[in-house]
Amino acid sequence: MSDHKALAPNNVAVITGGADGIGLAAAERFANRGMHVVLVDINSDKLADAKAQIEDTASNEITVVSKTIDVADFSALSQLSSEIFAQFGHVDVLMNNAGRSGKTSSWGEIDVWREIFDVNLWGIVHGMHAFTEKMVNQSRPALIINTGSKQGITNPPGNPAYNASKAAVKAATESLQHALRSIDGCLVSAHLLVPGYTFTGLTRQRQSDKPAGAWHPEQVIDYLLDAIDKGKFYIICPDNEVTEEDDVKRVLWGAGDLAYGRTPLSRWDENYADEFAKFIP
Repeated sequence: MSDHKALAPNNVAVITGGADGIGLAAAERFANRGMHVVLVDINSDKLADAKAQIEDTASNEITVVSKTIDVADFSALSQLSSEIFAQFGHVDVLMNNAGRSGKTSSWGEIDVWREIFDVNLWGIVHGMHAFTEKMVNQSRPALIINTGSKQGITNPPGNPAYNASKAAVKAATESLQHALRSIDGCLVSAHLLVPGYTFTGLTRQRQSDKPAGAWHPEQVIDYLLDAIDKGKFYIICPDNEVTEEDDVKRVLWGAGDLAYGRTPLSRWDENYADEFAKFIP
């Protein structure tokens, strides 16, 4: 259990994509610690179920707020920010977690590209713009957690729009943390959550039963809270198939494409298959 002061009872957590998966698991953890939670999601039916689920299991002393919002709509998130600060006076955790996927190629499906970027990148940028300054000015310990993806780091072939959106989230969150740590006396820190293979709503669209290799969302949140206690910015989660050591090697191999002038995505190029196999046995 994390001892971070932002996660104390009566504090407030705002979670986008909060109706399912990692977002819902985080909301349940926070509520069980006595925090008030604000669930934000575009799916009103799932949102109502999530709110009822948390209220059934958490203390009666907490408040659960649910808001049906498309994070691609900056005005809606800005209005939410004003409402939540007016209601509670502070926001201690902002978890920009809403995401979407969709099959894309490097050319074609341009509407899907836009939809993915609207949620995965702009949804997070909108959250950062709507909440960060107020969270800095409240002068109390606070966390901003942006959900990225390993696909935004290693860029596997098959879904370039999703990969590119998550790569942009990584860059934006790195810049956010640098900006926050450069403010004298700032008590807000940013963190990049990078889940491994996780059985979430996106996975359930393809498989009804949890694959053996996947983590439950609750395992991701446990790993997240432990990493925050350790002061980590990059929170790259393993799973039941990929170890922490595997992730380190895959990241280093990908960086080597640039550093050593290999072909891009050489991990998936048969000309480098033997070399990669020796690097990651």
